[in-house]
Amino acid sequence: MAGEGRATISVEAIRVEVVRAWPRRHESRALTLPVGATVAQALAAAAFEGETPAGLAVFGEAVAPERVLADGDRVELLRPLRMDPKEARRRRAVAGK
Repeated sequence: MAGEGRATISVEAIRVEVVRAWPRRHESRALTLPVGATVAQALAAAAFEGETPAGLAVFGEAVAPERVLADGDRVELLRPLRMDPKEARRRRAVAGK
């Protein structure tokens, strides 16, 4: 018979990682989600306690909560900036003099 002996691979789930980080520490959750799952669904499944993230990213690229995930994606919860990056560089430069 044609096709006999061939393995059929059916992908019904994807594995993703959801990460949030602070200076010198981080938390990570490995999740198995259904194909077609979104960033918002991954965030809900990770069930992190605490403040709402300032933004969301997949591998460092800002995304909307509706973005559909692929197998192996890393969802990153972004913290709000404490200070404008230009101002922070100015302060470090002054402190280094």
